[in-house]
Amino acid sequence: MNGDKRPVVAFCYDFDRTLTPDDMQAQGYIQDIGYDVARFWEESNRLAAEHAMDRNLAYMYRMVEGAEGQVIVNRKALMAYGGRVALYDGVDSWFSRVRSYGAEKGLAVEHYIISSGLKEMIEGTEPAKRGEFSEIYASSFYFNERGVAKWPAQAVNFTNKTQFLFRISKGTMDVNDDRVNDYMREEELRVPFRNFVYIGDSATDIPCMKLVNSYGGHSVGVYDGARADRSAVCRMLKENRIRYFSAADYRAGSELETLVFRILDKIAADEVLYRFTAENKKLLEKS
Repeated sequence: MNGDKRPVVAFCYDFDRTLTPDDMQAQGYIQDIGYDVARFWEESNRLAAEHAMDRNLAYMYRMVEGAEGQVIVNRKALMAYGGRVALYDGVDSWFSRVRSYGAEKGLAVEHYIISSGLKEMIEGTEPAKRGEFSEIYASSFYFNERGVAKWPAQAVNFTNKTQFLFRISKGTMDVNDDRVNDYMREEELRVPFRNFVYIGDSATDIPCMKLVNSYGGHSVGVYDGARADRSAVCRMLKENRIRYFSAADYRAGSELETLVFRILDKIAADEVLYRFTAENKKLLEKS
């Protein structure tokens, strides 16, 4: 929680193909349980289609079922696989750089993950182990008394991702806190939507991007600069799902960093004007 009076800015990130070039499961785990990556996803998606099953629940089932006799699926093992996930250039120092720039502008920057990937793997990445993320909202397992994954604890898909934006906005961070449904006036929100920055890469992020945009926040589409395929982000821009797009280059001085710093400049200026307007309204009420 933010203990000072600075306006809070919430940076929310998808994970796969946003902070890393590939699906996290495809960077060691799938291969270690004896699957070809393409076959794993083909079987997982077919399972979902045949049983009217959520695709995220299907891949989690396939991960556990496919590991029998080969890999013990516990939190330690999943975190170790997370440690093998390759991040885009510059990600390792990105969060502290953005936080520092925000502080220079009088803003308290917080970073959040909202992902359909696995929380336990994300927790094994270096930024997570350093505590860069205020919260990680992602699919996760329930582990039995022996510490073995037995059942999904959370399954995060592209539509229910939006609930986590409301949780961050209202300060109801616990996934079981029903106060997320309570009405709050804008001035009561811990993080108003105008102070959200959502960064994602694909159609699975559209509900969050559209929600952030519709309330005056900032949505950024990223693409893999090495592949130079901008088709997804161009389509999202054309359909007004995002406000901006850039290559997923998180290094200092990159186009993405410049864009994000200008967004923070705007938020800082808007917050000054917002406070000025609020004071004017108070004086008007007293007159």
